[in-house]
Amino acid sequence: MESIKIGLLGLGVVGSGVWKVIKENSFELTECCGKKIEISKILVKSINKNRNVDVPKEILTLDFNDILADEDIDIIVEVMGGIHPPKEYILKAIEKSKHIVTANKQLLATCGNDIFSAARDNNVKVFYEASVAGGIPIINAIRESLTSNKIEEIIGIVNGTTNYILSKMTDENSNFEEALQEAKNKGYAEAVPTSDIEGYDAAYKLAILSSPAFKTSVNIESISREGITKITRDDIQFARNLGYTIKLLAIAIHKNQSLELRVHPAMIPNSNPLAHITDCYNGIIIKGNAAGNLMFQGKGAGELPTASAIVADIISIISNKKDSAVNYKDKNSRILSPDEIHGDYYVRLKIKNNSDALFNITDILSMKNIKMSSITENKINEDEAALLFTISDIGFLSLSFILNELKSLPQVLEIENIIKIEDYAA
Repeated sequence: MESIKIGLLGLGVVGSGVWKVIKENSFELTECCGKKIEISKILVKSINKNRNVDVPKEILTLDFNDILADEDIDIIVEVMGGIHPPKEYILKAIEKSKHIVTANKQLLATCGNDIFSAARDNNVKVFYEASVAGGIPIINAIRESLTSNKIEEIIGIVNGTTNYILSKMTDENSNFEEALQEAKNKGYAEAVPTSDIEGYDAAYKLAILSSPAFKTSVNIESISREGITKITRDDIQFARNLGYTIKLLAIAIHKNQSLELRVHPAMIPNSNPLAHITDCYNGIIIKGNAAGNLMFQGKGAGELPTASAIVADIISIISNKKDSAVNYKDKNSRILSPDEIHGDYYVRLKIKNNSDALFNITDILSMKNIKMSSITENKINEDEAALLFTISDIGFLSLSFILNELKSLPQVLEIENIIKIEDYAA
């Protein structure tokens, strides 16, 4: 029987998962595609490292050129992460007419156009289902199942680490630092978790989803981004009192030939199904003009869910399926600025305790025709208190200017947090 030989770049968590899925499901995979899938070489950083998979040492290599020069290798699977050297490896592999499967969201979000252009010029396929939402077939749904629709909105939880942290804060009253440490202990968060907790990972994924969904090139810098590091127990409790849950959302909305692209914490109604996506799971709602709202949920990361998507992409290449690597380099939608996006916001200020701060704040806002509601004041200590409230129908930059004006009041010590309220219930 004919074999399809794979060159695997990386043997970490995901790479090990790919090895396991191909080995353990060998019979089913052969039955599915009519060919035997075989990993024949693996690029690693250390030959003698102890690993949780039993891989023959003779197929391990420290030199990418060993894989590149092997004419029997048909498909390169890249699971190294980062931009360099994966970008260079992939472009060299494309020049050698080797098809590509990658889970590298950062690379695709920042350098995707270069890779897709090279693939088109060399008649090579590039598949990347595993780059977003692990084992959830979300890119395939956009590229195939929803082609009869104009996609209007994508709203989702696409980062399992932050969802785990916020779930712990909501369900167990943990503070941010406690929840983050537990995420690290469980292996959900990296030792340096900046990409997750500051929203970069979610922004990469939103860029990858938005390009095929809206048939446009998306510059990662055009996505407004905020992480979850400012979220406190006060914010969680305030949301709970109003019937909301706080989630880190990735949001793309097509509106009047323009796009909203944003990643930030949001208060969403408990009637929204995304409010009930907990632990390290992902959930994504896609709204099509014909299909309506479709909900996708499942494990968004991890060894086997991500490996499952990678191996499915390998099968798609073997089956000569049309790939996802469409280059929208010359198609650019207008991206709305933050102040063009009006909405309701929750605000938390630190004020002097037992002061007339609330009276002065209310006075300034009323002069600007801005109404406060759901006002709560929590004592922090003898000298300080937290003032929490909501305001309606304002652009983010306008809100920022007004809050900076409030900060000039002697009774206002700090603007501690601003969270957008997304009243999207179904």
